[in-house]
Amino acid sequence: MIQEIESALKVLKEGGIILYPTDTIWGIGCDATNPEAVEKVYRIKKRKDSKSLIILASDTDMLSKYVKEVPEVAYNLIEVNDKPMTIIYPGAVGLAPNVIAEDGSIGIRVPDNEFCRQLIRRFHKPIVSTSANISGQEAPHYYDDITDKILDAVDHIVDPDLEEECSRVASSIIKLGLKGEVEIIRG
Repeated sequence: MIQEIESALKVLKEGGIILYPTDTIWGIGCDATNPEAVEKVYRIKKRKDSKSLIILASDTDMLSKYVKEVPEVAYNLIEVNDKPMTIIYPGAVGLAPNVIAEDGSIGIRVPDNEFCRQLIRRFHKPIVSTSANISGQEAPHYYDDITDKILDAVDHIVDPDLEEECSRVASSIIKLGLKGEVEIIRG
């Protein structure tokens, strides 16, 4: 795993795109603070940049660096949740503008996946995590499900043997407001 992290780090630092297993499914990722890298992800997916992307943070300390004010309930949700959960926070800061939703919010997940956590910790910044498919097509649950168009478009493919930690279930998505509002987007 150490060599895979080193290889992925090199690509991320150079503004490249990685294909990697997450705690949910296979994802396409890049430096979430680099607008040019984020634009490459939109092009690969053939997705309009008006749809924001989810990012992964290594832990709640990193999360708090990229959100103006983290609602207290978010810490409780992260602590007690036992399955992958993405939380949409108001007031994204320090990220590439094209990764943030039009309303200024950002979807962030702290992955329960050792490879992802170590990669993000070593990178010292969040990374984009969007399904490894062309927009509108079915998301790949296994490496073998990923199309050649995606495989050929990325700069680095993480060793498929690391997909064992994938749950193969998309994360739930919850949107939080600063006044305690909670909206379930996807259960």
